Amino acid sequence: MDILNNESNKKDFLQMSKYEGKTFVIKYGGSIMSNDVAKEAFVEDIELMTKAGIKVVIVHGGGPLISKWVKKSGGENKFIKGLRVTSKDTMEIVEMVLSGNVNKRLSSILSLRGLNAIGISGRDSNLIQAKKKYIFDDDKKIDIGFVGEVANINTKVLLTLLKNKYIPVVSPVGVGCNGDSYNINADYAAAAISGVLKAEKLLIMTDIDGVYTDITDPTTLLSSITVAQTKEFINKGMIYGGMIPKLECCVAAIDKGAKNVHLVDGRKKHGLLLNIIKDSGTKIITAKGVI
Repeated sequence: MDILNNESNKKDFLQMSKYEGKTFVIKYGGSIMSNDVAKEAFVEDIELMTKAGIKVVIVHGGGPLISKWVKKSGGENKFIKGLRVTSKDTMEIVEMVLSGNVNKRLSSILSLRGLNAIGISGRDSNLIQAKKKYIFDDDKKIDIGFVGEVANINTKVLLTLLKNKYIPVVSPVGVGCNGDSYNINADYAAAAISGVLKAEKLLIMTDIDGVYTDITDPTTLLSSITVAQTKEFINKGMIYGGMIPKLECCVAAIDKGAKNVHLVDGRKKHGLLLNIIKDSGTKIITAKGVI
Protein backbone atom coordinates (compact mmCIF):
# COMPACT_ATOMS: atom_id res chain seq x y z
CA MET A 1 0.00 0.00 0.00
CA ASP A 2 1.42 3.37 -1.01
CA ILE A 3 0.74 4.95 2.37
CA LEU A 4 3.16 2.46 3.92
CA ASN A 5 6.04 3.26 1.57
CA ASN A 6 7.25 6.11 3.74
CA GLU A 7 9.45 4.91 6.66
CA SER A 8 8.03 7.54 8.97
CA ASN A 9 4.51 6.32 8.26
CA LYS A 10 5.54 2.73 8.91
CA LYS A 11 6.63 3.75 12.42
CA ASP A 12 3.32 5.52 12.92
CA PHE A 13 1.40 2.41 11.92
CA LEU A 14 3.27 0.37 14.49
CA GLN A 15 1.63 2.60 17.10
CA MET A 16 -1.75 1.21 16.05
CA SER A 17 -1.02 -1.73 18.33
CA LYS A 18 -2.08 0.48 21.25
CA TYR A 19 -5.65 0.04 19.98
CA GLU A 20 -5.48 -3.75 19.97
CA GLY A 21 -8.70 -5.13 21.40
CA LYS A 22 -10.46 -1.74 21.19
CA THR A 23 -13.69 -1.22 19.27
CA PHE A 24 -14.04 1.33 16.47
CA VAL A 25 -17.45 2.14 14.96
CA ILE A 26 -17.27 3.56 11.45
CA LYS A 27 -20.10 5.28 9.63
CA TYR A 28 -19.57 4.81 5.91
CA GLY A 29 -21.72 5.92 3.04
CA GLY A 30 -23.11 8.69 0.92
CA SER A 31 -21.12 10.03 -2.01
CA ILE A 32 -17.97 8.28 -0.74
CA MET A 33 -19.42 4.98 -1.97
CA SER A 34 -19.29 6.17 -5.58
CA ASN A 35 -15.59 7.15 -5.35
CA ASP A 36 -13.73 4.02 -6.47
CA VAL A 37 -10.33 5.21 -5.23
CA ALA A 38 -11.66 6.14 -1.79
CA LYS A 39 -13.67 2.90 -1.65
CA GLU A 40 -10.60 0.76 -2.34
CA ALA A 41 -8.57 2.71 0.23
CA PHE A 42 -11.39 2.22 2.76
CA VAL A 43 -11.20 -1.56 2.34
CA GLU A 44 -7.41 -1.44 2.75
CA ASP A 45 -7.80 0.64 5.92
CA ILE A 46 -10.26 -1.86 7.40
CA GLU A 47 -7.85 -4.68 6.55
CA LEU A 48 -4.94 -2.96 8.33
CA MET A 49 -7.08 -2.07 11.33
CA THR A 50 -8.23 -5.66 11.81
CA LYS A 51 -4.65 -6.91 11.40
CA ALA A 52 -3.70 -4.54 14.24
CA GLY A 53 -6.31 -6.24 16.43
CA ILE A 54 -8.90 -3.46 16.27
CA LYS A 55 -12.52 -4.60 16.46
CA VAL A 56 -14.52 -2.89 13.72
CA VAL A 57 -18.25 -2.28 13.32
CA ILE A 58 -19.38 -0.60 10.10
CA VAL A 59 -22.70 1.23 9.81
CA HIS A 60 -23.43 2.30 6.25
CA GLY A 61 -25.77 4.74 4.62
CA GLY A 62 -26.77 4.98 0.98
CA GLY A 63 -28.71 8.21 0.55
CA PRO A 64 -27.69 9.01 -3.06
CA LEU A 65 -28.69 5.53 -4.26
CA ILE A 66 -32.01 5.74 -2.40
CA SER A 67 -32.66 9.12 -4.05
CA LYS A 68 -31.87 7.62 -7.45
CA TRP A 69 -34.41 4.81 -7.03
CA VAL A 70 -37.08 7.05 -5.50
CA LYS A 71 -36.79 9.28 -8.57
CA LYS A 72 -36.85 6.28 -10.92
CA SER A 73 -40.05 5.08 -9.29
CA GLY A 74 -41.68 8.47 -9.84
CA GLY A 75 -41.47 9.55 -6.22
CA GLU A 76 -40.22 12.77 -4.69
CA ASN A 77 -37.05 13.18 -2.65
CA LYS A 78 -37.93 15.50 0.19
CA PHE A 79 -35.86 16.34 3.26
CA ILE A 80 -36.63 18.27 6.43
CA LYS A 81 -33.71 19.29 8.64
CA GLY A 82 -31.48 16.80 6.85
CA LEU A 83 -33.83 13.84 7.31
CA ARG A 84 -35.61 12.07 4.46
CA VAL A 85 -39.41 12.23 4.50
CA THR A 86 -40.29 8.53 4.18
CA SER A 87 -43.69 7.35 3.00
CA LYS A 88 -44.64 3.66 3.07
CA ASP A 89 -43.65 3.29 -0.60
CA THR A 90 -40.38 5.11 -0.02
CA MET A 91 -39.66 2.87 2.98
CA GLU A 92 -39.86 -0.17 0.72
CA ILE A 93 -37.25 1.41 -1.55
CA VAL A 94 -35.08 2.39 1.44
CA GLU A 95 -35.06 -1.17 2.74
CA MET A 96 -34.38 -2.75 -0.65
CA VAL A 97 -31.49 -0.35 -1.35
CA LEU A 98 -29.88 -0.41 2.11
CA SER A 99 -30.42 -3.99 3.26
CA GLY A 100 -30.64 -5.73 -0.10
CA ASN A 101 -28.15 -3.83 -2.23
CA VAL A 102 -25.63 -1.67 -0.40
CA ASN A 103 -25.26 -3.95 2.62
CA LYS A 104 -24.55 -7.08 0.63
CA ARG A 105 -22.22 -5.36 -1.84
CA LEU A 106 -20.14 -3.84 0.96
CA SER A 107 -19.92 -7.05 2.98
CA SER A 108 -19.00 -8.92 -0.21
CA ILE A 109 -16.21 -6.47 -1.09
CA LEU A 110 -14.72 -6.87 2.38
CA SER A 111 -15.12 -10.65 2.30
CA LEU A 112 -13.33 -10.89 -1.04
CA ARG A 113 -10.30 -9.35 0.71
CA GLY A 114 -10.33 -12.24 3.17
CA LEU A 115 -12.08 -10.31 5.93
CA ASN A 116 -14.84 -11.94 7.98
CA ALA A 117 -17.58 -9.44 7.15
CA ILE A 118 -21.21 -10.21 7.98
CA GLY A 119 -23.91 -8.00 6.49
CA ILE A 120 -26.93 -7.60 8.76
CA SER A 121 -30.00 -5.39 8.91
CA GLY A 122 -31.12 -3.58 12.01
CA ARG A 123 -34.19 -5.81 11.80
CA ASP A 124 -32.14 -9.00 12.27
CA SER A 125 -32.45 -10.28 15.85
CA ASN A 126 -34.02 -6.89 16.68
CA LEU A 127 -30.56 -5.39 16.40
CA ILE A 128 -31.90 -1.82 16.09
CA GLN A 129 -35.20 -1.40 17.89
CA ALA A 130 -36.86 1.81 16.76
CA LYS A 131 -39.68 4.18 17.54
CA LYS A 132 -41.28 6.74 15.27
CA LYS A 133 -39.43 10.05 15.03
CA TYR A 134 -41.04 13.46 14.67
CA ILE A 135 -39.49 16.78 13.70
CA PHE A 136 -40.25 19.91 15.70
CA ASP A 137 -40.08 23.33 14.04
CA ASP A 138 -41.22 26.46 15.91
CA ASP A 139 -43.08 24.19 18.37
CA LYS A 140 -44.86 22.53 15.44
CA LYS A 141 -44.80 18.71 15.37
CA ILE A 142 -44.08 17.41 11.87
CA ASP A 143 -44.77 13.82 10.81
CA ILE A 144 -42.06 12.65 8.39
CA GLY A 145 -43.41 9.15 7.88
CA PHE A 146 -41.54 5.93 8.53
CA VAL A 147 -38.49 7.64 9.99
CA GLY A 148 -37.33 6.19 13.28
CA GLU A 149 -35.05 6.92 16.14
CA VAL A 150 -33.12 4.29 18.04
CA ALA A 151 -34.96 2.98 21.09
CA ASN A 152 -32.56 0.13 21.91
CA ILE A 153 -29.60 -1.80 20.49
CA ASN A 154 -29.33 -5.57 20.86
CA THR A 155 -25.73 -5.40 22.05
CA LYS A 156 -25.43 -9.17 22.43
CA VAL A 157 -25.57 -9.67 18.65
CA LEU A 158 -22.68 -7.28 18.01
CA LEU A 159 -20.56 -8.54 20.91
CA THR A 160 -21.00 -12.14 19.77
CA LEU A 161 -19.85 -11.29 16.25
CA LEU A 162 -16.90 -9.21 17.46
CA LYS A 163 -15.83 -11.90 19.93
CA ASN A 164 -15.69 -14.36 17.03
CA LYS A 165 -13.61 -11.94 14.93
CA TYR A 166 -16.36 -10.94 12.52
CA ILE A 167 -16.91 -7.43 11.17
CA PRO A 168 -20.60 -6.52 11.50
CA VAL A 169 -21.75 -4.45 8.50
CA VAL A 170 -25.00 -2.86 9.62
CA SER A 171 -27.85 -1.55 7.48
CA PRO A 172 -29.64 1.18 9.51
CA VAL A 173 -33.17 -0.10 9.02
CA GLY A 174 -34.83 -0.39 12.41
CA VAL A 175 -37.80 -2.43 13.56
CA GLY A 176 -40.72 -1.08 15.56
CA CYS A 177 -42.59 -2.91 18.31
CA ASN A 178 -45.34 -3.74 15.78
CA GLY A 179 -42.86 -5.06 13.20
CA ASP A 180 -42.83 -1.98 10.95
CA SER A 181 -39.58 -1.02 9.26
CA TYR A 182 -38.15 2.40 10.04
CA ASN A 183 -35.63 4.47 8.12
CA ILE A 184 -32.95 5.50 10.61
CA ASN A 185 -30.33 8.06 9.74
CA ALA A 186 -27.05 6.12 9.57
CA ASP A 187 -25.24 8.75 11.65
CA TYR A 188 -27.71 8.29 14.52
CA ALA A 189 -27.51 4.50 14.24
CA ALA A 190 -23.71 4.63 14.37
CA ALA A 191 -23.85 6.96 17.37
CA ALA A 192 -26.18 4.65 19.28
CA ILE A 193 -24.06 1.59 18.50
CA SER A 194 -20.80 3.33 19.46
CA GLY A 195 -22.40 4.40 22.74
CA VAL A 196 -23.64 0.99 23.87
CA LEU A 197 -20.33 -0.62 22.88
CA LYS A 198 -18.39 2.14 24.69
CA ALA A 199 -16.33 2.39 21.51
CA GLU A 200 -12.82 3.78 21.61
CA LYS A 201 -13.63 5.79 18.49
CA LEU A 202 -16.66 6.71 16.43
CA LEU A 203 -15.42 7.76 12.99
CA ILE A 204 -18.04 9.43 10.81
CA MET A 205 -16.90 9.57 7.20
CA THR A 206 -18.13 12.65 5.36
CA ASP A 207 -17.60 14.28 1.98
CA ILE A 208 -15.97 17.39 3.45
CA ASP A 209 -12.81 17.99 5.50
CA GLY A 210 -14.73 18.54 8.73
CA VAL A 211 -16.65 21.39 10.37
CA TYR A 212 -16.22 24.93 9.05
CA THR A 213 -17.43 28.14 10.66
CA ASP A 214 -17.81 29.39 7.08
CA ILE A 215 -18.19 26.64 4.47
CA THR A 216 -17.01 29.05 1.73
CA ASP A 217 -13.70 29.74 3.52
CA PRO A 218 -11.26 26.77 3.76
CA THR A 219 -9.27 28.56 6.47
CA THR A 220 -12.20 28.26 8.92
CA LEU A 221 -11.88 24.47 9.23
CA LEU A 222 -12.02 23.50 12.92
CA SER A 223 -9.70 20.82 14.31
CA SER A 224 -12.13 20.50 17.23
CA ILE A 225 -15.53 21.74 18.29
CA THR A 226 -17.17 21.60 21.71
CA VAL A 227 -20.58 20.12 22.39
CA ALA A 228 -21.84 23.61 23.32
CA GLN A 229 -20.50 25.08 20.08
CA THR A 230 -22.31 22.51 17.95
CA LYS A 231 -25.63 23.63 19.42
CA GLU A 232 -24.70 27.31 19.05
CA PHE A 233 -23.64 26.93 15.41
CA ILE A 234 -26.80 25.01 14.52
CA ASN A 235 -29.03 27.65 16.19
CA LYS A 236 -27.19 30.43 14.33
CA GLY A 237 -27.55 28.64 10.97
CA MET A 238 -23.78 28.28 10.57
CA ILE A 239 -24.33 24.52 10.37
CA TYR A 240 -27.27 23.37 8.26
CA GLY A 241 -28.69 20.60 6.07
CA GLY A 242 -27.16 17.16 6.38
CA MET A 243 -24.47 18.39 8.77
CA ILE A 244 -27.11 18.94 11.48
CA PRO A 245 -27.84 15.24 12.09
CA LYS A 246 -24.12 14.46 11.80
CA LEU A 247 -23.20 16.80 14.64
CA GLU A 248 -26.26 15.96 16.71
CA CYS A 249 -25.29 12.30 16.50
CA CYS A 250 -21.71 13.14 17.53
CA VAL A 251 -23.02 14.78 20.69
CA ALA A 252 -25.37 11.84 21.30
CA ALA A 253 -22.48 9.38 20.93
CA ILE A 254 -20.46 11.23 23.57
CA ASP A 255 -23.48 11.37 25.88
CA LYS A 256 -24.07 7.62 25.45
CA GLY A 257 -20.49 6.56 26.20
CA ALA A 258 -18.32 6.72 23.06
CA LYS A 259 -14.82 7.79 24.13
CA ASN A 260 -13.72 9.73 21.03
CA VAL A 261 -15.79 11.09 18.14
CA HIS A 262 -14.36 12.36 14.86
CA LEU A 263 -15.64 13.65 11.53
CA VAL A 264 -13.31 12.30 8.84
CA ASP A 265 -13.03 13.26 5.16
CA GLY A 266 -13.85 9.99 3.44
CA ARG A 267 -12.88 11.36 0.02
CA LYS A 268 -9.23 11.41 1.02
CA LYS A 269 -7.35 8.24 0.31
CA HIS A 270 -6.76 6.36 3.59
CA GLY A 271 -8.73 8.97 5.52
CA LEU A 272 -9.41 6.50 8.33
CA LEU A 273 -5.76 5.68 8.93
CA LEU A 274 -4.75 9.33 8.66
CA ASN A 275 -7.20 10.08 11.46
CA ILE A 276 -5.72 7.37 13.67
CA ILE A 277 -2.15 8.49 12.97
CA LYS A 278 -2.46 12.26 12.65
CA ASP A 279 -5.83 13.03 14.27
CA SER A 280 -7.10 14.55 11.02
CA GLY A 281 -10.67 15.83 10.65
CA THR A 282 -12.74 17.54 13.33
CA LYS A 283 -12.91 16.17 16.89
CA ILE A 284 -16.03 16.64 18.99
CA ILE A 285 -14.92 17.55 22.52
CA THR A 286 -16.42 18.61 25.84
CA ALA A 287 -15.70 22.01 27.30
CA LYS A 288 -13.03 20.37 29.44
CA GLY A 289 -11.34 18.52 26.61
CA VAL A 290 -11.54 15.35 24.57
CA ILE A 291 -13.64 12.58 26.07
